[in-house]
Amino acid sequence: MVSRVQNTTQPIVTRFAPSPTGYLHIGGARTALFNWLLARGAGGKFLLRIEDTDRQRSTEDATRAILDGLTWLGLDWDGAPVSQNANVRRHAEVVDELLAKGRAFRCYMTEEDAAAERQVAFSEGRALRSPWRDRPGSETPADTPFTVRFRAGDDDIIVEDAVQGDVRWKGKEFDDLVLLRSDGTPTYNLAVVADDHDMGITHIVRGDDHLVNAARQAQIYDALGWQRPVFAHVPLIHGPDGKKLSKRHGALGIEAYRDLGYLPEGLRNYLLRLGWSHGDQEYFTDAEAQAVFSLSGLNKAPGRLDFDKMASVNAHHMKLADNARLLELVSPWCEKLAEGLDTGSTAFRARLLAAMDVLKTRASTLAELAEQAYFLFRPVPIVLEGKAAKPLNGDAPELLARLLPRLEALPHWASAPLHAELEAFTEAESIGFGKIGAPLRAALTGGAPAPDLSLVMEWLGRDEVLRRMADQIKTGV
Repeated sequence: MVSRVQNTTQPIVTRFAPSPTGYLHIGGARTALFNWLLARGAGGKFLLRIEDTDRQRSTEDATRAILDGLTWLGLDWDGAPVSQNANVRRHAEVVDELLAKGRAFRCYMTEEDAAAERQVAFSEGRALRSPWRDRPGSETPADTPFTVRFRAGDDDIIVEDAVQGDVRWKGKEFDDLVLLRSDGTPTYNLAVVADDHDMGITHIVRGDDHLVNAARQAQIYDALGWQRPVFAHVPLIHGPDGKKLSKRHGALGIEAYRDLGYLPEGLRNYLLRLGWSHGDQEYFTDAEAQAVFSLSGLNKAPGRLDFDKMASVNAHHMKLADNARLLELVSPWCEKLAEGLDTGSTAFRARLLAAMDVLKTRASTLAELAEQAYFLFRPVPIVLEGKAAKPLNGDAPELLARLLPRLEALPHWASAPLHAELEAFTEAESIGFGKIGAPLRAALTGGAPAPDLSLVMEWLGRDEVLRRMADQIKTGV
């Protein structure tokens, strides 16, 4: 059977169609990203449909989690989200059209009958064919529940896929698919075809676990005389061990990555490269990604989740991020490290903003950025114990006591003169820099990894540096 593939010259309309039965899975987020990029890059539309026909498993909380996840990830959609459940009358109309065309029929098999027929079909190496598919209407039982099934054909089914190439199935491999259940509710494949057609969807990018569904849906498209969309089935994401992604591999929901401190643009960039490529380019802005994204760049091989790579890509975007924005994003993380911290205070904001250009190059997530910045806002006096207190043993307090008035008298408090003053002190004391650098770092930061001491001192400011030094001098005396 020759497929009727969508005319690719018309405006592109894509969709993301999650089921609201849980959080936004990272694989679903990648699917949404690919569809979003395809539409945005072509000046088309990206639509959102919530496939909530399973009323028992669909929840408002799950729907909200999906919407929140997409919003945080920065994947905006056009128009209001479509509820599939709201379209059930339209689904029934489509089934009536198939009945009128002779491509569907009412089936009066009970669940037990269907199970028995399926067992016979399996033993004979064929798909289920309902005994009601060719019975005359005169044999229709009155007041008996029925389903409506699709009249499967015997011709080969070919799906032209933008990733997988031409994929062929034998028609006899497909059951007489149930379109409407006995309670009148539509099944997945019928509802998807009707909704995608009515929404004007031109391209469908989704996981290759839907490839067989594409064959079923293609039959329905053809039976109705509707154009098929362009299908692109991408391999599912695998874990680092090469096996299908599962909970054992770690964080799976988008909210988990948000809560780990990733930036949305960092995660977008990582997911983009997880199954798609454009030469050797690793890093993309949104504008760059939209300009070059195409279905031809999608890979046939599964992408493997690599948390080290994810952190590396996010670190790149941390460096590019606006400092004021990072300040707002990292403030809640700082509050977790220092109970009672006033992140709205002028002192906190000024210190962190002054240090941001340097600190953001030393962190791959917001959590790491907060840890890098901890010395700027940690509670004082700083209590040092164990190894952290070792640099302040011996004559270190006396050295700090002799340095303190020199710093106090320094006319200009900035990294360059501070650095010069520290070097002048070591020369005057006839000591190596480490002799004063280690205790001074311990006094000012608690020994935490931090940038150049002169920068640390500039960011903390004169009063805070002198206070922290005095605290340790007093403790050591």
